[in-house]
Amino acid sequence: MHSWIERFNQAELPALAAVVQDLHRLTQNGKSSVQQLADVLLRDASLTSKVLRIGNSVYYNPSQETIRTISRAIVLIGFDNVRQIGLSVSLIDGLLGSASRHQLQELLARSFHAAVQARNIAGYVLSRHEEEVFVAALLHNIGELAFWGCADDQADELASALAQPGVDADEAVMAVLGTSFRHLTQGLVKSWNLGGIVGLAQNSANHNDPAVRAVSLGARISEAALQGWDSVAMEKLLDEMASLTGVTPEEAMQQVLASADEAVKVAATFGASELGKLIPNTDPEQIRLQQEQRKASLLQPNLLVLQQALQDLGQMAVQRGEVGNILDTLLRGLHQGAGLERVMLVVLADGQSCFRAKRVVGEATEKGLNDFVLPVEQPEQQHIFSYVLRHKEALWMGVPASYNLAELVTQPIRQRLGQGMFFIAPLLAGKREIGVIYADGRVSGRALKHEQFVAFQRFTQLTGRCLEALTKKG
Repeated sequence: MHSWIERFNQAELPALAAVVQDLHRLTQNGKSSVQQLADVLLRDASLTSKVLRIGNSVYYNPSQETIRTISRAIVLIGFDNVRQIGLSVSLIDGLLGSASRHQLQELLARSFHAAVQARNIAGYVLSRHEEEVFVAALLHNIGELAFWGCADDQADELASALAQPGVDADEAVMAVLGTSFRHLTQGLVKSWNLGGIVGLAQNSANHNDPAVRAVSLGARISEAALQGWDSVAMEKLLDEMASLTGVTPEEAMQQVLASADEAVKVAATFGASELGKLIPNTDPEQIRLQQEQRKASLLQPNLLVLQQALQDLGQMAVQRGEVGNILDTLLRGLHQGAGLERVMLVVLADGQSCFRAKRVVGEATEKGLNDFVLPVEQPEQQHIFSYVLRHKEALWMGVPASYNLAELVTQPIRQRLGQGMFFIAPLLAGKREIGVIYADGRVSGRALKHEQFVAFQRFTQLTGRCLEALTKKG
């Protein structure tokens, strides 16, 4: 652990550490002056300008009285607010400025969400120190934030390890880092002299302290929200929050949802609207979409499933499998095995005049693909589905090799399926045309990989052999 702390402090995060330490020290000193806070912020012209911009925002300055100096900002919006803004902006710039990996963005979004939840919970149980609670929750996972922001090769190694099916996250972290994220955070808190509520929140012995409970609840609510506002974990936390704050669980739910909305506004106010998009939405339709995107982002190729599906198709090509089993195996192999987020089989229907969805699998398929229908012939413009069936070749659309066919992805197709890379191939039973197989990574927006295209081609060919065997023996 000490080697990581030394690395962060010496090579990676000295500027951030200095600002965090100085701003936090002002909290510990009850006699800190306006000038002392101004002096810390004025050392960095960029930080100063951002604090003033945020201080002039509607969120912090609803009266819209123009603020041109740090001292005026402190007078108008408060010492604690200006200090909190300075620390938050420093954290965003110090981490997101050096790296943009999605693990860092997701954790930073969760930290801002936790901070707003914790501060608003503290408003029920504390007469002061709400801003300290905000900062403590914001820095609750500073060790993990520092790792994803600075670790480079080791971060890549851990990301790969965590992507493996069934992995124990804590064991993977220990194997790569030689310590836990919790110990890393405790080490940074000690190294940066972050006492007060920040330090107390890292010590389980202080769990009865109202401020520490607010920090802990805020952090856990931000995590549980990723499972859904109606999850079992959230239900337990709402009961705990209701007990702490003296409200009903239903009132606690309304407070939590309002805090989530506020966290999105805070992130946008701090110039990090991309983080706001990662905070669970409170609109029912947006909740569904975010949950689907999160599931899709967790979907990883599973070699065991892929190999078993290929083996099963191979046997069914020889032993004449049932059509339903063949198609189930095809979709399972492409979705769970190859890690393709949306897979659709369309077949020729209505006297071979149109393509109609036969089977779909993956998140967000219900609205987009289940009722997919496309005329085979469109006199005004040929399209990619008819093209691949006519030319009997699998294509990877969205890469340079297929740019010359981009116009075949017509506007109606883009409207139904979205934009971006996809795989498409004909499904043939010998020479008989059955339909087309389509697959993409549209839900999470991740780029498709060569290994996935190879698997896609293999599954398409094997399925064709299975269907051909049925026509010969049937």
